Amino acid sequence: METMRHPTGAASAWDDSATRVAWKKLFNFAVAGQILWPAVCVGAFVLMILVGQWSMWIMLPVVVYALYRSFLQRRYIVAAAQARRILQVYPWQTHKSPESGIGQIPGAKLGDVWLAFPNPDRSDDAVRVILHGHAGSAWWRRRLGRGYESEKSAQVAEIWFAGDPRFAGVIAVPGPERLFLLYQLVTPNARADGGRGASPEALELARRAGVRVSA
Repeated sequence: METMRHPTGAASAWDDSATRVAWKKLFNFAVAGQILWPAVCVGAFVLMILVGQWSMWIMLPVVVYALYRSFLQRRYIVAAAQARRILQVYPWQTHKSPESGIGQIPGAKLGDVWLAFPNPDRSDDAVRVILHGHAGSAWWRRRLGRGYESEKSAQVAEIWFAGDPRFAGVIAVPGPERLFLLYQLVTPNARADGGRGASPEALELARRAGVRVSA
């Protein structure tokens, strides 16, 4: 896996104007969904009442799905806010064809897609990060971990990463586009870095990026 510092050489990803534009798109999409989905839910419910009982079979699934997305949308807003803090601390790195897979690693469920990035303190140690599932990960999950070349996998032949894979990070395709938040799940009584011996400097960067670390 080939890794290099982003060619702009910016101190942080946030210093790149294109990154700020991409993040604003991510945040605006999340906020728009928080307005749209409750409106769809209420509108479908009202229409179901006005039209009559026969429309229930059509409108009820719409109401249920819109209600589900209304509750889920808060996660998009929180994720966007977390992504911004990470982008303000870490620079972009470019990764050519990073290792990825589906399942078969500790902590991964059947069908979980993961990516591997080098440990910042030990370049020979690959740290795997699971793309925790929700609607926003669908685009990435359809293109990673297949183990064979395809038109879709070619779209992620180069991935930008800002963060520390032992804690959290943001991935994107060149541009950047398709920003997506990655994070490690920390179980009780486990080290925040998964036992990989993060240096004091790495821990301090993670704290500045909003990651809770106990080490």
